[in-house]
Amino acid sequence: MESLLDKIDKTRIPQHVAIIMDGNGRWARQQNLPRSDGHAEGVNTVRKITEIASEVGVKYLTLYTFSTENWNRPQEEIDMLMHLMVMAIERETPDLIKNNVRLTTIGDTSRMPAAVYERLQQCIRDTSAGTGLVLNLALSYSSRWEITEACRLIARDVKEGKLQPEQVNDETVSSYLTTANMPDPDLLIRTGGEHRVSNFLLWQIAYAEIYVTDTFWPAFTKEDFVRAILDYQQRERRFGLTSAQIADGEALPTF
Repeated sequence: MESLLDKIDKTRIPQHVAIIMDGNGRWARQQNLPRSDGHAEGVNTVRKITEIASEVGVKYLTLYTFSTENWNRPQEEIDMLMHLMVMAIERETPDLIKNNVRLTTIGDTSRMPAAVYERLQQCIRDTSAGTGLVLNLALSYSSRWEITEACRLIARDVKEGKLQPEQVNDETVSSYLTTANMPDPDLLIRTGGEHRVSNFLLWQIAYAEIYVTDTFWPAFTKEDFVRAILDYQQRERRFGLTSAQIADGEALPTF
C-alpha cells in the first residue's frame, strides 16, 4: 500500500470523486451468501474508501447510495437497506467526527422513512463542523429528477421576475442543482464492470474522467481506490482543447 501511495502526484489529486457502488448482490451470490450480506459488506467498504479518500487529499466524495429507481426493488430488500443505513449512520458518526469528515446528502430524501431521515439529519448536524473531506451521499437520487427540479425552480424564478431568460446559462443551471456548493466530479469510478452511468450526476460528469473496474463494491479495497487515482493522473484532461493548446499553457475552461 505504501508503495502505491508514494506514486501519487500530490499536485494532481482529484478534488471530487464520485462512485457508483455496484455489485453488492453479485458479490454475495458469488460467495453463496444472501444479498443482505453483500449490502452489509458494502457498508464496510464505504468506511474504508472514505478513510483512504481523506488520506490522499480528496475534498469531496459522492457515493451513489440509493437511486430513485431502487424504490422499485422488493419491499423486503428496501426495508433491509434502510435498516442497514440507520445502523451505519449511528455506528460511523463518531469516527466521522474524529476524522473531521462532514456528511451531506443530495436527493429526494422526503421519500425516506421518518426514522431513517431523522437519524441522517442528526448525523449531518453532528458532523457539520468538519473541515476535511465532505462525504456526500446520493440518497433517493436520480439525475433526471435533479435536472427536472432545477428546471422547475428556474421557471418559477423567471415567472416571478427574479431571473431573466437571457440570464440562464451553464452557470445558472449548475447553481440550481443539488451539488451547487461543490465542484463537479473530476473522476467517476464505477465498480462491478458495467459501462453505464445509471442516471447519476449526468450534468456534473460532463468532463469527468471515467474509471470502470470489474471488482464488485464489497471487494473494492483502498489499494483499488489508489489505483483509480493513479490511472486518473495518467489522463490528459483537455476540456475540448487540443494537446498543443495545453502544452502552450492556454487556460482550461472552467465548469
